[in-house]
Amino acid sequence: MAATAEEAKVLSQQWRRLIRSATVVALLTSPAVFVWLHSYKGMSFGWSLFLTFAFVVAFRGFMDIAMRRLIPWPRLFGIEDASVREDDVVDRRRAWFWLWVFRWVVRFAVLITIFWVGRLLLGHHETWWDSFVVIKDWFASHGSSLLQYVVILPLFFLINFAVLFGPLALMGITQMQSFEPGDADWGVRLEDVRGQVEAKEDVRRVVNLWQSGQAFEAAGGKRERGLLFLGAPGTGKTMLSKAIATSFNCPFISMPGSGFAQTFIGMDVVIVRYMARKARKLARKWGGQCIVFIDEIDAVGRRRQALGEGGMMTPRAGIDSFEDHCFYGPFGSQTPSGDLVLETRAWRERLFAQRAERPPERVGLFPRLAGIVNQGAFPGMMGGMGSLALNQLLVVMDGIDNPPYFKKLFTRGINTFMDATYIIPRRVGSVSFRLPRPKPRGDQIYFIGATNVPIDVLDPALTRPGRMGRHVWFRTPTKQDRLDVFDLYIRKVAHASDLDRPERRDEIARITNGYSPAMIEQVCSMALTYAHHDGRERFVWEDLLEAMTTVESGTAINIEYIPEETRAVAIHEAGHAAAAHVYMKGAESTRISIRRRGSALGHHMALEKEERFSSWRSDEVSRLIWALGAMAAEHVFYGQNSTGVGGDVAGATSRAAWMVGSCAMAPESPKLNGKSSDDPEARQEVEQRLRTVGTQIMLRSGHGPMHDDQINAVLGDRDKRWMVTQFLGEAYMAAYYLMLYNKRAVEKIAERLIERRELYGDELLQILDSANLQVPEVDMTEASAWPKI
Repeated sequence: MAATAEEAKVLSQQWRRLIRSATVVALLTSPAVFVWLHSYKGMSFGWSLFLTFAFVVAFRGFMDIAMRRLIPWPRLFGIEDASVREDDVVDRRRAWFWLWVFRWVVRFAVLITIFWVGRLLLGHHETWWDSFVVIKDWFASHGSSLLQYVVILPLFFLINFAVLFGPLALMGITQMQSFEPGDADWGVRLEDVRGQVEAKEDVRRVVNLWQSGQAFEAAGGKRERGLLFLGAPGTGKTMLSKAIATSFNCPFISMPGSGFAQTFIGMDVVIVRYMARKARKLARKWGGQCIVFIDEIDAVGRRRQALGEGGMMTPRAGIDSFEDHCFYGPFGSQTPSGDLVLETRAWRERLFAQRAERPPERVGLFPRLAGIVNQGAFPGMMGGMGSLALNQLLVVMDGIDNPPYFKKLFTRGINTFMDATYIIPRRVGSVSFRLPRPKPRGDQIYFIGATNVPIDVLDPALTRPGRMGRHVWFRTPTKQDRLDVFDLYIRKVAHASDLDRPERRDEIARITNGYSPAMIEQVCSMALTYAHHDGRERFVWEDLLEAMTTVESGTAINIEYIPEETRAVAIHEAGHAAAAHVYMKGAESTRISIRRRGSALGHHMALEKEERFSSWRSDEVSRLIWALGAMAAEHVFYGQNSTGVGGDVAGATSRAAWMVGSCAMAPESPKLNGKSSDDPEARQEVEQRLRTVGTQIMLRSGHGPMHDDQINAVLGDRDKRWMVTQFLGEAYMAAYYLMLYNKRAVEKIAERLIERRELYGDELLQILDSANLQVPEVDMTEASAWPKI
């Protein structure tokens, strides 16, 4: 079983006591060493003291090496005690230093032994210098050709390779950053990664086995070699990888996937092999473990057949979402005018995917020539180059457990020679006379990849078990996730005590639709900026709201509309809010504004109360009513509509066509007098009237979402177009009679909006609740019931 954090801490404390005991033993034996050197060897006092000190230090180093081999090294993943972690870094550095010294001592001893054997073979001389001169003269007379072929030619090859390809390889290698424990403090701990509870717990299980999985392997299990982080940009993938490296106290190598892309074939392979060699070296230095993090791994890990086709993504299976047809602006409005935003799961995923960095376009004096060079001067070569890097990366992942090459070669050569002598038996009883087969090093190299593309875009050979077979999904932050993130960042800046109330925190999480953790941190910092500019030490609710509007859409344009237009915009947005509050039972309004940002004179935003992966027909109809609520309100108050409803009509038309063409939804039989009627003639007449109204509303100008082939296909079919127009007619009639029946209440909402300019969260919900909006029953068989539009 993997050790718990408490068990690891106890083991670390026991290590500390053991190390201190070894130091005490070394100090207690030092007087005897000093007396032996000074009294029996006749050394001076100074030399005796110096050599005694060297003995104590060397003895402690030898004890560290021995204890490291015999006793499990404590792993500190999950331990947040700074002093324990600092002691662990110091102990590992000491052990590595003395292991390095020990290796050089062994190498020097081997060199002396070889020299001594050569001295015996070439004859005895009085001094070591005489022996050295004889050996030197022998090489001068017999070893010129050996020196030429063994030393000079390889050196010449390496120099030419460095001159030609060194700068290119250096450009890729410099993107590779390695960090040893104690080198860098990212300031990221596991508890700082918020909003990804399930992903963090899944990673914790794997990393616990990374740090202490010997018992797990002894029981027949196999530790995961790699993790693959999947999710939209800004969901915390890179942050969690840094938290792992910080908490694990092991070396960490960071490499962007684009760093493997090189101009000439084969250079990417060199960079992959260099990365693997560096990881092994760091692992041997720091207790046998190293983490390699490859960000945007899709740059090197796409399907190889996809690389040959220009790297195109495979089509996504399954039905599309409405956001695939109507998604406008940086915050994904459902209308081209940018005034309707509804936070759903699909909306968040589309929003975060839109924020992904785009690769920069190639610029320069000769972009065409640069394109030819980067493609290897031959069409289709780019796919082969990408495959080389991917193939080598797969080989490196599989070769981690291979025994060392030269040790394997040496063992095979010695055993072959002894077999060829015929007289040296392989075994006498239970004693073997052959070198044992080399085993893999104890080094553990763990790979973490992060990407924001679908997993089916990546090569299956990379994502299979044994490589990056453990997949961790990072979701876009929900309301509860944002609440968790705000709890982290808001306590780091000075703020009013009002913002610490649970009700206020919940309100903040509701109104920050689509925020990433980085945006939440920026909002908190910007709110404090506003407070300090006004001479206040702590920011308040109003500062936070102003920071949010600036981060989302830039600074609001505080233009003054003429009074008539101000009221018209307020009526427009109040119509959206009233329709959403009555009909969209699964959502709640989060804000309403008549401050201009960008091209939108105002906007209304809402939030789904619960995470949904699909929606019912009734849900989609309610969103149609929401979209047409502003148009209905304008007709009720002014008898006509403004040009501001154009975006609403475009979104409603597209949604109705999507419902009919993609979701197999059709209008129900209309209720004639508040209930269903069996009179077919009356029902047919009402349906025709609804289609007439819908035909007048439906957008057919070819702008906005109308460029989409799916939408055009639906609207080009007569029967489906009738269904679309009936959907639009029903939605408009529902919105119209809601506004007509509650005209005074909608006007009060608009008046409050004119007074405040923007309404958020609980205040907005209280206003909508107090309006006591009611849905009237309408007899649609009466001709007077039909409005003129």
